[in-house]
Amino acid sequence: MRILELASDADTRALGARLALLLRRGDVIALHGDLGAGKTTLARGLIRSLLGHEEEVPSPTYTLVQMYEGPGFPLWHFDLYRLENADDVQELGWDETQGGAALIEWPDRAGKHLPACRLDVFLEISGDGRRARLEPGGEGWQERLDERFA
Repeated sequence: MRILELASDADTRALGARLALLLRRGDVIALHGDLGAGKTTLARGLIRSLLGHEEEVPSPTYTLVQMYEGPGFPLWHFDLYRLENADDVQELGWDETQGGAALIEWPDRAGKHLPACRLDVFLEISGDGRRARLEPGGEGWQERLDERFA
């Protein structure tokens, strides 16, 4: 587990960029936090870093999912806030993510479909900034975090 203090939106986007360097095909990153905690800000930093340019990164709050063609694999960005039933993730192309990577806002709404092997990122407002807690789950995540955040 790692805890990081993020003083600004730029720091939150930078954390996303650092996590993009760890991302591999088959990975899942679950972004937890209340409204306004920085989940979409972190996602934008990760996606822009992964794609290597200033891609327009809309929040998928209404579409529920956006897909991006990354340099080595596709990335699915899910926002499950409006999902009414966990089984509805199947209609969003959930199973297709195994050929790429998934970034999931409001992951608890996926219920039993959320894989155990994932990186959980918990974001919370802390004073004038934010605090991020990174909790690796499954094989390989802890080693990658140790390498990138030593």
